[in-house]
Amino acid sequence: MPPRASPSRHLVAALALEDVVAFDLATPAQVFGHPTERRRYAFAVCSTAPGLVPTSTGFAVHAAHGLELLAQADTVVVPGHWGADRTYPPEVLRALRAAHVRGARMVSICTGAFALAAAGLLDGRRATTHWYDAPRLAALHPRVEVDPDVLYVDEGQVLTSAGVAAGIDLCLHLVRTDHGAERATKVARRLVVPPHRDGGQAQYVERPVPEAPDASLELTRAWALERLDHPFTVADLAGHALVSERTFLRRFRAETGTTPLRWLHDQRVAHARRLLESTDLPVEDVAARCGFGTAVSLRDHFRRATRTTPTAYRRAFRASDAVRRITAV
Repeated sequence: MPPRASPSRHLVAALALEDVVAFDLATPAQVFGHPTERRRYAFAVCSTAPGLVPTSTGFAVHAAHGLELLAQADTVVVPGHWGADRTYPPEVLRALRAAHVRGARMVSICTGAFALAAAGLLDGRRATTHWYDAPRLAALHPRVEVDPDVLYVDEGQVLTSAGVAAGIDLCLHLVRTDHGAERATKVARRLVVPPHRDGGQAQYVERPVPEAPDASLELTRAWALERLDHPFTVADLAGHALVSERTFLRRFRAETGTTPLRWLHDQRVAHARRLLESTDLPVEDVAARCGFGTAVSLRDHFRRATRTTPTAYRRAFRASDAVRRITAV
């Protein structure tokens, strides 16, 4: 029998199609199926039928369930699979469409986006996949707005990620959305990965060998993180790094795949989420502590990043947290 979902346990179903990429399947399994997450998530693997499913790397994995699991799932994850430009079985596409219509959150990792696209779930939406496969996805599905340059895309009910490790970023984003930044950070620490890489960060980040052992800008980023309430400029950051603004901008993008301004905004929003979850500070004080200056500025940046307001985010997080505490008793 499939694992039971409940108000405090969200059922995540991973759809392992033939020649599934083992890493892409292991990612949601490690994030949602780990013993430490079993009070929050139930995780199960399904396929076109129960049984062994070949992977792209020469061994098989066992799917305990068939497509009927998708009719119960709160979140459906389609991992990448080899030969993703295949013709998918009609029953797979019907099951994906039915889950979407029912309101399930639909997620793809890497070339799993091809299955969602074949089911018509990406039509009219922005989506991503592995940079290598992005041109093929765009050619096969012209109604999909394919963005090959980002780690993941959150379109609300439908989310897609780039290849391999980007699936970890998307799964952590889901945990952050469901249970807050603190929980996502704990999961990231367990996985030994950065707690937050913004979805808009570039897929491919150039990491040249530093010209000198201290050439990395990591110390400057750490310095800025401790002072997010300060109104930094590029000149301030470059001055701390003891390089010119032009050199700083070039190195910063090479190391992070984004700009200093975008990085600062992302870090400030992440800090705001933590404060909204863990304190009763007024929104104006949260804005000041995060470096947004005013509550209006915080609301503007927060809404862009999370599709909600700081007040609504705090209310929703506190309500879900109260449900989890009651259920745990």
